[in-house]
Amino acid sequence: MRKLISAWSIGIALLLGATPASAVVMPITTGVGIQIATLTPVVIAGSGAMVVNGSGSPGHLSALSLPAGLFATSGFVLPVTDPAVAPIKGIEVSAANGPGAFAGVGGSGAFGGSMPMVGSAKVCLFGYCSAAAGNLNVPLSNVGAGGFAQVTAAINLTVVGAPWTTGTVAVGSVTMMGDAAPLSNTAATGGAAMLVTPIFISTNIGASAVVPAFGILPIYFTPEPGTLVLLSMGVAGLLACGRSRRR
Repeated sequence: MRKLISAWSIGIALLLGATPASAVVMPITTGVGIQIATLTPVVIAGSGAMVVNGSGSPGHLSALSLPAGLFATSGFVLPVTDPAVAPIKGIEVSAANGPGAFAGVGGSGAFGGSMPMVGSAKVCLFGYCSAAAGNLNVPLSNVGAGGFAQVTAAINLTVVGAPWTTGTVAVGSVTMMGDAAPLSNTAATGGAAMLVTPIFISTNIGASAVVPAFGILPIYFTPEPGTLVLLSMGVAGLLACGRSRRR
């Protein structure tokens, strides 16, 4: 599962502008993913801006805030063909993120905080998600924040959420690792952070009594376009100087 998440997170690498020391608002184009068991991840994409390190400057990542509605999707349908998770035939997600606030967690070296998902996931049973019957609407507000939600229908579900972290989280024996590198200069050019959150899903189906799920939020810090242009001009100037000397 870790290999699947790693491949997915690289594929949706974020484009964040590294700004001068006096500016900490950075543009972001990314996606937050929800991995349910071994199913294809649900990716909720979006773009906007975030605030890094409060009123300080980029460097070691100490604070990060994201506005509500940065990521959103409506009616995203994930078909399910794996017989191991029968009678689930699909999952339809309509959700957006609530406001996110992340900071260092004590002296543990971990970085994390709360960013709830606002909306619901429709679990489609015995048929397509367009069917009128046999569906469960599962609220997602506890995902990435904490608390639990219960759904009682043909299949009973309990969903338990938790805050985001760059540390290691677990659902039963299945683990997922966050990351922040380099630790000494995370929010500067070339830095990266991977926030994860566990989603504990339990059902009254014996074979699927506990379904491990995780939320994944990768963040990559790269030079802003203006910095890249200046760097390119500098390299071009050095090359021109070298050519003139050879002549």
